[in-house]
Amino acid sequence: MISLLNKCICFIEILILRIKNHQKLKLINIGINSKLYKESVINNFTNNPDKIIIGNNTHIRGELLVFNYGGKIKIGDNSFIGDGTRIWSGESVEIGSNVLISHNVNIIDSNSHEINHDERAKGFKKIILSGHPHLKGNIKTSPIIIEDYVWINFNVIILKGVTIGKGAIIGAGSVVLQNVEPFTLVAGNPAKFIKKVSYNE
Repeated sequence: MISLLNKCICFIEILILRIKNHQKLKLINIGINSKLYKESVINNFTNNPDKIIIGNNTHIRGELLVFNYGGKIKIGDNSFIGDGTRIWSGESVEIGSNVLISHNVNIIDSNSHEINHDERAKGFKKIILSGHPHLKGNIKTSPIIIEDYVWINFNVIILKGVTIGKGAIIGAGSVVLQNVEPFTLVAGNPAKFIKKVSYNE
């Protein structure tokens, strides 16, 4: 009897997981052999699957979020987004192919709220009462570009307007406020140049 009950519970859990995955897949445009894991979160407030595009053979364990007022996330082929990582877009986040993004990384191309205290307070109240805004208003945004072969270590923060060049490595716990040259290692808060990474390394 207990064995039958356990099988039923297991079946129900699998069914719920499949339903959740189906709901996630309706919110994105996903390539061949790419995978969303059970811990992945998709928040596409536009409900337009073309606002989140994932290439082939890419694995997503983190959260992808596109705001109502704009935003687009595009991830290339053979890339990985780690558990607990958040990629939030109010304008555009473009991630290349063969990019490794570790766990608990925050990539946000928006301030998310207004700078002015009064506007920010009113904006927050509107979010609570009626959800995220459909108009950007005075929320500042700027695109983020992460080129091919980049490796971003755990607990990194990448803020709006940053381009990270091909093959660059971002050290654990770094806060990236400025562009990073291709094939360089940067680390720290704010992230600073540490050394060049050999193309053949």
